[in-house]
Amino acid sequence: MWEMSAPWWEFIVRGLIVYFALLIMMRLGGKRQIGQMTPFDLILLLILSEGVQNAMVGDDKSVSAGLILAATLIGINVLVSWLSWRSRKFEYAVEGHPQLLIRHGKVIDEVMHGARLTSDDLMKVLRREGCASLDDVYIAILENDGAISVLKRKELPEEPPGPGVSLWERPEDDRPV
Repeated sequence: MWEMSAPWWEFIVRGLIVYFALLIMMRLGGKRQIGQMTPFDLILLLILSEGVQNAMVGDDKSVSAGLILAATLIGINVLVSWLSWRSRKFEYAVEGHPQLLIRHGKVIDEVMHGARLTSDDLMKVLRREGCASLDDVYIAILENDGAISVLKRKELPEEPPGPGVSLWERPEDDRPV
């Protein structure tokens, strides 16, 4: 039950390799994969978790190996979150940038294509936001989590915020505390 079939450090190395490999694959999968789970995506996620479990533990069924892997994965996740909070460059590398999808009612096709969003996907979001057509949209932003934020023409501020706009009056104050 407690006896491991491999040295303890091997489970840590395996966990780190699988974590970063999955992180890279999820980033390559795009924002749509993360933000809009379909039944197909859920099935893929379940199968993927079963597949990588074998890569992390091999034939070992010990409680010790499971606890070492759990601690490794939680620890690396905390570290990645902390580094994302401390460094905007690291955050953008891990989570990506918000991207402008629509500006002044015009769709930016390159962003749509890069995010693998269909016009049906976009129109569904716009209808939920109460926009009957693209003419009702001033800007729409594809957020890091795959959600789409819409600013309608009738709700216009003097200057609309764009992706990466600082929340502070002085942008130099926009840093971790």
